[in-house]
Amino acid sequence: MSKKDWGIDDPQETYWFNRRTGQVEEGPQSLAVDRLGPFASREEAERAEEIVAERAKKWAEEDAAED
Repeated sequence: MSKKDWGIDDPQETYWFNRRTGQVEEGPQSLAVDRLGPFASREEAERAEEIVAERAKKWAEEDAAED
């Protein structure tokens, strides 16, 4: 999926959750290995770990349904 698929046009106008520090970053600031995102808003980035878990659960359910 591309950033445009998530409604994000300019990567500098995105928010990222830094897993190492637990902080939200505006634009990509830290190493990619430490970041989750991009997110369109600060609020989404603050919920990054919850959103990632929800998406992983959904993908696992879709994969199980295909088998």
